Amino acid sequence: MCRSIKTLFNFEPPATEEEVAAAALQYVRKLSGSTHPSKANEEAFDKAVAAVAAATQELLDALVTTAAPKDREEEAAKAKARAAERFG
Repeated sequence: MCRSIKTLFNFEPPATEEEVAAAALQYVRKLSGSTHPSKANEEAFDKAVAAVAAATQELLDALVTTAAPKDREEEAAKAKARAAERFG
């Protein structure tokens, strides 16, 4: 489940709101132990996802680096190559 949470900092173009929300959702799913909350827990689950997404965006906005931004396509190609080597 957590393997789908990817590094979002220092990319060109910057992480989108959708990427931040997806990472927040995966994080809350992992912590709660469920992929879909019950109706009784749905509001708390959704509030947690929104809070984590907001904190994540705040963090990304505050981080600074002197390193050149990474290229998304290049990093995706590297990840595919690693996966092919790992899983065959």
